[in-house]
Parts: sequence; C-alpha cells; structure tokens
Amino acid sequence: MRAIFFGTPEIAVPALHALSEVAEIVAVVSQPDRPAGRGLQLAPPAVKQAALALGLPVHQPKAVKTGALATWVRDHRVDLALVMAYGRILPLDVLNAPRVGSLNLHASLLPKYRGAAPIQWAIISGEHETGISLMHMDEGMDTGAVYHRASIPITQDEDAGHLAERLSLLAADVTRHQVPRAVQGELTAVPQDPALATHAPPIDSALRVVDWTQSAVRIACLVRGLAPRPAAVTTARGKHMKLLEVHAVDATHLAPGEVAADGARLLVGTGQGAIAVALAQVEGKRPASGRDLVNGRVVGSGDRLGAS
Repeated sequence: MRAIFFGTPEIAVPALHALSEVAEIVAVVSQPDRPAGRGLQLAPPAVKQAALALGLPVHQPKAVKTGALATWVRDHRVDLALVMAYGRILPLDVLNAPRVGSLNLHASLLPKYRGAAPIQWAIISGEHETGISLMHMDEGMDTGAVYHRASIPITQDEDAGHLAERLSLLAADVTRHQVPRAVQGELTAVPQDPALATHAPPIDSALRVVDWTQSAVRIACLVRGLAPRPAAVTTARGKHMKLLEVHAVDATHLAPGEVAADGARLLVGTGQGAIAVALAQVEGKRPASGRDLVNGRVVGSGDRLGAS
C-alpha cells in the first residue's frame, strides 16, 4: 500500500507514525513553515519535523488549487492519501488523484462537529463523548461517507489540550487497524445523515469572552474547551485575564462576575451557581492559582470580573 500523508500540527504526528507501520509512505505534505517565537524565526510544523525524522520527503505547497498539487500526487502513483488536520481545503482533483481517493481522520463522531474546531466545540457544547471518524473525502466540509467511528468519553474536567492528545492516539489506532481495511475494500463507507449534522467553526475572539450571566456549568465548559489555547478571557481590575482552569460550584450568593475570596478558593458568581478559579493568567504575568491571585492583590472580594 503506497500512501501520501497530509497533516500539519502535533495532533497528526501519531497517525503519521502509524501509517508508516502499515504502508509505504512516499511523501508527506504539510503547510509551509511559519514565523514563531519572539524572534519570529521560521519554524517547521510538527508533522514536517516528524516526517524528516522518519526519513520521508516533505512537500510544502503554497497553493493547492492550481492543479499542480493534483499532478504531483498523480505522479507518485499512490493507493491513497491520508489526511489529518492539514489545515487547508483540498480540491476534488487532489482528492481523487490517488487510486482509491483520499481518506480523512476527523476528530469528532461525524456528522457531529463538522469543521475546523471539533475538539473545542465538543467540550464547549457539554458533550460526554467524542472520537475519530475515518471518512472518504469529497468536496464538502467533512461531508463524506464514513468507514469507521471510534469513540472515547470526555472526562468531567478534561480540557481541549488533553483531549487532543488522547484523540491523536486514537487516530493512530484507527490508522493502524482500519485504514488498511478501507483500502482493501473490507469496510463500507456509509453516507452521513445531514439532518444530524452540527458544525464546529473556527474559534473567534467574540466566543472567547466570558459572559458571566451564563450558568457556571456553561462557563466551565467554555473554559475547558478553549484551554490551554487560545483560552477564555475576561477582565480583572481593567486588565486582560485568561481563564485556564475553573470548576463549577453551587454557591448562589454572588452576582454574575462578582468575586469572593472564600478561604483557599477564588469564587466568581454566574447566572446560576459560581465558578472556582483554579488557574488564570493576567496580562504580563505568569499563570497563577486563584489563591495566589488573591494573595498578590491582583483580584479580591467585591471585584467584578468583566467590568469595563
């Protein structure tokens, strides 16, 4: 089985390694190097680094819709392209260039959470389960027929970063055991029911701002879904604050956004219940516990988070 792998960020690296165990990878396609760090030096994406470590050639096209990429794929005479978190929409001529087409490892239980941010939206929406879907790619946004779904529970306090790590390992397992079966015709691709589809658009800046009139449970889900990056945000004494870890609690005596230092806990009122701030980061400072924020007089009882 000859294959090309398309992927860019860290979450796709385990799938690349798994594919190398069951197929001859003739090339890896990743997005171009991007400026990173304080010096804005060009840095290679995680998949490129992993591919080079495996001794695999890497292709980083600046454009995917000119026809050149489709010709490049056809010239490699591969059985399939396996895609995970490549980060660009591939045109139909590229998808159809391999012998059996292109397969995608999508980090949701399709047709739920089609789109760019399925991991974040599953947590934000309060889901208790998610997974990896092995899908035959078509021109739509994650609309192709599904060969296989593998599910895992979302734990109560799990954030998007930790869930992404677990899903990356699940994607590797699906690659190892289900991709060969799909290519060999042992699996049937079942069309998705569009009536059940939900969407997971990119995270925008407006979504990140905490609305303290919402319930504590919803706010906790938002914080978990956006942690560790880009993080939910609010303001404390006029300064920008990222919320990195919070827990919903039953306190009811606080108004939305009102702060109370309750022993070792930093509590904030919501529209229903309260949240305990376990970890937050004020602009210009390092992440700190709720207790340290109070002791450092960054925030204190009677303050109102989110106040202008």
